[in-house]
Amino acid sequence: MDGIAPNLGNGEPPTSANCQSTPVGGEQVLRRYPSRVRVSAECNVSSGMANGPAEVASGQDSAKTRTAGEPVTFKDNIIDEIATRKSVRESLREFQKIYRKLLEEEEEDSKSKQTRIGTVPDMVAFKLFRERSNGLHDDRKYVGKVPGVHIGDVFHLRVELCVVGLHRQHRVGIDYLNQGGKLLAVSIVSYMQCSGSKNDFDILIYSGSVIATNNQKLEGGNLALKRSMETGTPVRVIYGFIRHQSDKYRETKTKKLATYIYGGQYLVEKYWMEKKDEICMVCKFRLRRISGQAKLDIQEILKSRRSETFSGLYIDDISQGKEKVPISAVNAIDDEYLVPFNYNSKIQYPLLHKPTPPSGCDCTDGCSDSEKCACAVKNGGEIPFNNNGAVVEAKPLIYECGPSCKCPPTCHNRVSQHGIKFPLQVFKTKLMGWGVRSLTFIPSGSYVCEYVGDLLEDEEAQKKTNDDYLFAIGNNYYDESLWEGLSSSIPSLQKGAHCEGEEGGFAVDASECGNVGRFINHSCTPNLYAQNLLYDHDDMSMPHIMFFASENIPPLVELTYHYNYTVDQVYDSNGNIKRKNCYCGSIECTGRLY
Repeated sequence: MDGIAPNLGNGEPPTSANCQSTPVGGEQVLRRYPSRVRVSAECNVSSGMANGPAEVASGQDSAKTRTAGEPVTFKDNIIDEIATRKSVRESLREFQKIYRKLLEEEEEDSKSKQTRIGTVPDMVAFKLFRERSNGLHDDRKYVGKVPGVHIGDVFHLRVELCVVGLHRQHRVGIDYLNQGGKLLAVSIVSYMQCSGSKNDFDILIYSGSVIATNNQKLEGGNLALKRSMETGTPVRVIYGFIRHQSDKYRETKTKKLATYIYGGQYLVEKYWMEKKDEICMVCKFRLRRISGQAKLDIQEILKSRRSETFSGLYIDDISQGKEKVPISAVNAIDDEYLVPFNYNSKIQYPLLHKPTPPSGCDCTDGCSDSEKCACAVKNGGEIPFNNNGAVVEAKPLIYECGPSCKCPPTCHNRVSQHGIKFPLQVFKTKLMGWGVRSLTFIPSGSYVCEYVGDLLEDEEAQKKTNDDYLFAIGNNYYDESLWEGLSSSIPSLQKGAHCEGEEGGFAVDASECGNVGRFINHSCTPNLYAQNLLYDHDDMSMPHIMFFASENIPPLVELTYHYNYTVDQVYDSNGNIKRKNCYCGSIECTGRLY
């Protein structure tokens, strides 16, 4: 029996914006409702624009070619910022994809009891990333601001700092360059304690390298920091935090987690020597954060608060036990309540389209990248997930093992069908109505949730007066702007694009019946992507729409995906063009949702 979310008053659809309609001539398009079709995972990442000081030196090619003497305008700066930010995001996503693939291979080696002597996955991934970047990645060291990197950006592997050019040293705390025969420090990594109430990072006391008491000559990084002090050269500071996580929401062992947060540019004010023991001295440095930069609230970034810490209107679990973890809801903005709806964790199929279980694999001991595994063959010869449940690479269509497969429930090709694992929370945003966030960290490639609702035939969907929750499905397998030839790697998609244009499409309608996915907002720079996926049937015209993380997502950051509306191509029931403004706040925001 359907669960009903508590009746807490009236509200608006998840993305609040101004709507207008304008009459147009001509024939009405087949699908007048907004087609929330997925966009490429290669376009997804979220971060705000930092208002930091001007770059001291960037070395980054401009996104726009200017003639000599042409003044640089504010618009030029915005265009450059968008281009460099996009480059940073693409570099991180490419590295993380390689890293996940290596972890998968390492897990397979572990199963077969093979060992790789002396290999560290993150360093191997970085080496492969550089080899595959076709010269686009280099080891240049920036003084001051790194193009495309913002204050407050979070990284979860030390080597990711190298990927984006924030700190080029893999292990050493001080990074420096040789400028005119003199060493200059450009960045430092300072490790801090996660606990404690300290949130004032304007002053930093940094411990440099240890030197012998009988030889206090400054060398290497110590000397470089001293020279930066003497020349007034800004130094980037990255704060590192190491913590041990034991999550009551997930069945995982306690593990060591690293978080690196870019804190901005600092100036070295003074240095001194401090005795460590009888034979060693430590070089200490006092750094002050340059004023005028974006605010840095590290405690807000780090905290992974539980529901009881939230103030305002609060609901423990809007799913009423239908999900494996509670889906809480909170409103600390105003007194608006959620609009009542039927909560379901599974798609509701009409009687004429009840799914038929597909044929399955014969793997009794778990699936692997083998021709013997029918599910691996369906996916183009490889299992799409690693053993951590992270998707290795976005594809036009993913096949999970289904009810007819002989593999156990623990098979790593069964991910989304096990349901939500992260503690998601519906919350009231300042500008976009209700949104969704996670109370814990979500690693890149992780399954987040499904877009659940009633499955409607196209003809029925056309008649809906409330089209804000309609999601058109099964119609983008051959879109080269999304998949760049990847469709040919999936056997079931090799018949050709002619199959896609057949009439009788479907849409998922979450207006009256749905799950937490109905509250996920649009962003022009999202951190989720929508993945076509099949497991309980093999009808490609009605795939499941599963949301996966396209990047590492810190706790309490809003989860968003790109609705992929086409501007001036959304119509009301009278054939008028509908217009809706976008308030996502992304640096890449177009200002229009449709």
